Amino acid sequence: MRTVAEHLAACLETAQAAAPLDVALPDAVECVLAQDVVAGADLPVVDLAGADGYAVASADLAGASLAAPVTLRVVDAVRAGEGRSGRLVPGCAVLVDSGAVMPVGADAVVPWTQTDRGADRVAVYSAVPGGHGVRHRAEDVGAGVTVLARGTRVTARQVALLANLGLSRVPVRPAPRVVVVPVGGELVEPTPVREVEEVCDANGAALASAVTEAGGQAFRVAAVPDDPRAVQETLEDQLVRADLIVTTGGLSAGQSDCVKEVLAPLGTVRFDSVAMTPGRQLGLGTVEGTPVFCLPGDPVSALIAFETFVRPVLRQVAGYTSLHRGSLPAAVSVGWHSPAGMREFVPVRLVGSPSRGYRAEPTAQPGAARLYGLARANAIAVVPEDTHTVVAGDTLHCLLLDT
Repeated sequence: MRTVAEHLAACLETAQAAAPLDVALPDAVECVLAQDVVAGADLPVVDLAGADGYAVASADLAGASLAAPVTLRVVDAVRAGEGRSGRLVPGCAVLVDSGAVMPVGADAVVPWTQTDRGADRVAVYSAVPGGHGVRHRAEDVGAGVTVLARGTRVTARQVALLANLGLSRVPVRPAPRVVVVPVGGELVEPTPVREVEEVCDANGAALASAVTEAGGQAFRVAAVPDDPRAVQETLEDQLVRADLIVTTGGLSAGQSDCVKEVLAPLGTVRFDSVAMTPGRQLGLGTVEGTPVFCLPGDPVSALIAFETFVRPVLRQVAGYTSLHRGSLPAAVSVGWHSPAGMREFVPVRLVGSPSRGYRAEPTAQPGAARLYGLARANAIAVVPEDTHTVVAGDTLHCLLLDT
């Protein structure tokens, strides 16, 4: 029997990070940067007006107020995007747009709201200090600064920065394409009306969603019956578009073990009992070079096995530097007996704060695979293999599900 740590190490060894791919900026969204991004120039590259108003020499406005405004002659107008700065004559003002290059000799911008908005002459109602209303050169980013680190997930915020730096393409790790294959003749698409022997396919939708959340691109296959030929044909069909394949179900030690029957001779897939609960029977290997992960059919077992083993692999392939969920220590509200020699994963509701500490309340009876309990949980309490009895008040590390 494998330990959880041994099986996780084998999973991470099976699927390595994808090769970097240079893509257009819009295609980089939701991908992870494959290398650091270094600013090639200052941002902004020159001093710019930070507001619509008048560029002035701050010294010319000493003592200006609403009761005693200072009047300046307007000698020029510089618009954003013109590419010229203009020159300020002492004792005068230059009309500027926000984003316009600051005129030579000006050290501040008076916003329109503090003037009478004059065209030829402007009355200024307030003194301003030097630098007021100015976006100085390199104020945002200096040339040579690493602005985004390798492993950063690209979102709209990062796209704005990259575009402003003039980058139209960036190297990323492409999101892994993951095919989810539910196996079971009893499985049907979710419907409120079904036969007694039919079971709604919870795993197909849930695991596809989990793949997307982990940074992969999910493809969900309709449930395949417990027939070796059907399973084999489905897997062979999906190999052409899959970077990874995740199966769920078909691992029973009794009659429904067709996944083992099909995969064992096809590639390097091996099936092991893993010292964990819920879960235990898992498959891992490759078929024609494509990693395959075989999870149980029980929804709670499948989702916890995905969290424990598949999610870190997907993040590794996608290029993330952080592979695992964050965790917090929490005192459990109740006690229970944990299976000897097994790492137990218990869905819990975590409450508290850094100053007061955290408390974890199981959302279902520990040891009972309750899907409703898992749905209500915001964390998973982990009971070590050498802990047989959990006492109320004991501290367990809890994996945070909503981060």
